[in-house]
Amino acid sequence: MRINACAPIALFVFNRPDILNDVINALKKNELSDMSEIFIFSDNAKTEDQVKSVKKVREIIKNVTGFKSVNIIERENNYGLSKSIITGINHVFSYHKNIIVLEDDHITSPKFLKYMNMALETFKDEQKIASISGYSYPTKNKLPDYFFLKRIECWGWATWSDQWSFFNDDGNYLLNEIKKRKQEKEFDFNNSFSFVKMLEDQINGLNDSWAIRWDASVFLSDKLNLYPGKSFVQNIGMNGLGKNCGVSNDFDVNLNEALSSFSKLEIKNSSYAWMEYESFYRSLKKSFYKRVLNKVSSLFYN
Repeated sequence: MRINACAPIALFVFNRPDILNDVINALKKNELSDMSEIFIFSDNAKTEDQVKSVKKVREIIKNVTGFKSVNIIERENNYGLSKSIITGINHVFSYHKNIIVLEDDHITSPKFLKYMNMALETFKDEQKIASISGYSYPTKNKLPDYFFLKRIECWGWATWSDQWSFFNDDGNYLLNEIKKRKQEKEFDFNNSFSFVKMLEDQINGLNDSWAIRWDASVFLSDKLNLYPGKSFVQNIGMNGLGKNCGVSNDFDVNLNEALSSFSKLEIKNSSYAWMEYESFYRSLKKSFYKRVLNKVSSLFYN
């Protein structure tokens, strides 16, 4: 498929200059980077000890090249990741009809942008599809090359403005709907992981999670997310390279550098992939489970 117009990239950065160069350099190695407009949203420091690292981040992004255009939005105050991402996406959608979203600990495959743009073009008129994921879990058994699930993934993803309109930021409403429909078990991947608890924590101010609300919005709308069987994104915030993260290799993947067609893919929830994801959640070490839950809450959904 020929890509005539690339989707804009929204990159959200904060206070991790130690890994930001790697993230930007990997993205620049994508074959469509020079055809892509990038919006870089820089959140401001919340505490005095973050001022120096935020300043270093802003020095890095002011020297970014290799894209069609670079737009830098420096927040004057600390938004927190939830507000930063929601308002940032809305900002891009005031100019464009689609978007690719990355954060400052996402390393991309050289094929990431091509995969995203191909998927956005292929499925732009499919109202059943809410978003595109660049990451998929390292399950025990091999996954299909591409598949759909009724859940989103926020480590390198993309969507369209009309699908983003389904986003509901009211956690109470979302939780009540899940409970009213008696779908708590399904939302928790057959009780294999506590996503309901994450939503409850967001409501109670224990996490600042935009993505658990996006996840629940998609779930309740009975929409689908496209996944690759092999990831085009690696989150280096979970492996100890990010200053603010604990060490875990449970989510590590080998980046996918091959791209095949998915134009004939059947648009339905993959029961096989769903079971593999459920098994992955259950495989997490029990002693590690609570810590992963906290990290997922702050990294997946913050």
